[in-house]
Amino acid sequence: MALVGPSGAGKSTVFNLALRFFTPHKGTILIDGQDITQVTMESLRKSIALVTQDPVLFDDTIRANICYGSEDASPAKIEEAARAAAADEFINALRDGYDTGVGEAGISLSGGERQRIAIARALLKNAPILLLDEPTSSLDSKAEAKVQHALEKLMEGRTVLMIAHRLSTVKQADLIYVIDDGAIVETGRHEDLLRSGGHYARLYLTQFDIAPPEDPAARKGLEDEEQIPEKTVTG
Repeated sequence: MALVGPSGAGKSTVFNLALRFFTPHKGTILIDGQDITQVTMESLRKSIALVTQDPVLFDDTIRANICYGSEDASPAKIEEAARAAAADEFINALRDGYDTGVGEAGISLSGGERQRIAIARALLKNAPILLLDEPTSSLDSKAEAKVQHALEKLMEGRTVLMIAHRLSTVKQADLIYVIDDGAIVETGRHEDLLRSGGHYARLYLTQFDIAPPEDPAARKGLEDEEQIPEKTVTG
């Protein structure tokens, strides 16, 4: 599933509520039919892995950062997760390998390398639910390709909820929720939402710098992102 909408619409709030960083004033949040306030915080957060645009790394070794939250993991499991995240090549090229210090907030690593460490951590955690705050949105094309491959591996067999800043990333989502001013205003698949000519179609047209057609349903080539140069969008 994907959450899309303008900056400040409330997309990140959904993640904060799911992780119980915030408590809702009314209503109930259910996971597999169970009220998340009726389970322990430890149990809830063990079932969820989070990968964000700006991953949290600690001033420690690469090994310690990958196994954070999975401290009992064996060296073999840590390295297996790194390989799956396409991180092992750059790690092994470092003088101290997995024992290399990353510095405060991972300052000694590039953006793509930090993301792959975060993805390796999520793979090692092996949680059934994955929250993605589109982690490739701020990367260059070379780093994005490597991270995207790692993300595809991470998403296999899991329930995934993604905040999407670039609409080209949600085309294959089973369901897209369009959020505006804190409310869900549209729900559907990519193609259906484009044809409807509503909020999603307007966001898409704006992002790809296309003049809105009089009849959105008649714009048959609109879904083909490869033919449209995408503008960089942040926030």
